[in-house]
Amino acid sequence: MPSPFPGMDPYLESPSIWPDVHHELISEIRATLQPDLRPRYVARVELRIYISDDEDPGRQALVPDVRVERNPGRRVAKSSSPASSPAVTEPQIVATLMDEEIEEAFLKIIHVESEDLVTLIEVLSPTNKIRGSRGRKSFMQKRREIMNTDVHWVEIDLLRDGTPSVTQSPLPVSDYRILASRGDQRTRTRCWPVNVRQPLPVIAIPLRGKEPEVPLDLGAVFRTVYDRGAYDLSVNYRREPKPPLSDDDAVWAKDLLRRRRAK
Repeated sequence: MPSPFPGMDPYLESPSIWPDVHHELISEIRATLQPDLRPRYVARVELRIYISDDEDPGRQALVPDVRVERNPGRRVAKSSSPASSPAVTEPQIVATLMDEEIEEAFLKIIHVESEDLVTLIEVLSPTNKIRGSRGRKSFMQKRREIMNTDVHWVEIDLLRDGTPSVTQSPLPVSDYRILASRGDQRTRTRCWPVNVRQPLPVIAIPLRGKEPEVPLDLGAVFRTVYDRGAYDLSVNYRREPKPPLSDDDAVWAKDLLRRRRAK
């Protein structure tokens, strides 16, 4: 069953389901691009790795349900010598967050003959948009490295929450955005602003020099991902999405979902 939304489904932005969505998006983008890249280019998945610890502001996006647990039915064993040993006060049980190695996948387009990296494609995760988080630092470091080379950079941001990667230059206000920076045109970044009521665009993936760019239909990619992931079985459309929609968009979405259920 397809998503009821015309473009990005805001219910899939929740940190609890996004890792799976992110994985499927990366896989489907590669599968979509590969036939058009052959035989001169190939798309490969690579992992960016960073360590998240208990001081990481992005930890909440990685472990959203950390909470204190109580065990009211649990009894502490009685001491064999109550006169000399005080009864142990029952503790609360809290989650202990260990340092964790986080892997984030991205796509590399490589020139087959020279093995040169030509284009890098990133699909943002929630931690990439949290100021001060390890995930954002790792993402922004990779972005800076690429921007100082002639490698093309494409980032796909399908998350409404958080801080975009570009904050200094004025970007159009939008729920989602796709940015593409050619290595030979760094001062002319292309932007596709998208709102939740709009279909996802067809964007252009740059290759070497004046070679024709490869079209990538993000709407078709998302529809395949949604169907393959069977997300209609995991999402409760009777609840509010996380993060919540604006008041106007919430009214629009409620009507959209009501009409969907009426069919």
